[in-house]
Amino acid sequence: MRSALSILLALLLLGCGESSTPPAFRLGERLPVAGSAADANYREINWDDLAPKGWDPLDGFKREEFAALKDGDPRANEMLRKLQDAWNDAPTVPALDQQNVRIAGFLVPLDAERDQLREFLLVPYFGACIHSPPPPTNQTLHVVMDKPFTGRMMEPFWISGRLRIDRKDSPLGSAAYTLQGQLAEAYVRPPAP
Repeated sequence: MRSALSILLALLLLGCGESSTPPAFRLGERLPVAGSAADANYREINWDDLAPKGWDPLDGFKREEFAALKDGDPRANEMLRKLQDAWNDAPTVPALDQQNVRIAGFLVPLDAERDQLREFLLVPYFGACIHSPPPPTNQTLHVVMDKPFTGRMMEPFWISGRLRIDRKDSPLGSAAYTLQGQLAEAYVRPPAP
């Protein structure tokens, strides 16, 4: 799944806006999670775990030549519409429903008061422009924290809590999962090998 996403991410991220986060991460970069100190109360998962095995977000689009299409081309607009429809209906993993999980991702605030976040989307890669178009719904978590914490747009965090298959739509994107957040920990990049 990562190789298929990488192709599309390069195309989608070209129009992303600036973030207030220093450029500690490259556009489209996922968080390395090896060597993290997981809490025994939560099963550590990664973004690939949220999609059924073998699901390909670009299924049916591989033969198209994205690079040959220009903005405004009716074929590009039709492909984008089909892609958005497919990603909007991205399948979930029923075995994850009602599980206590821990996952690392980037914050996209839905509410904020003096950098205090309670509700946000958690996305898998830096610079995700979830409005143009968003990641697949199974790659976006709608998080509601028990207690607010300090965080900013595109800041990386570990979020732990109870995961539910529960679709939520917001002005910034849709999520196939809801995470009742119980713990937010700043993400620290593991040392290079």
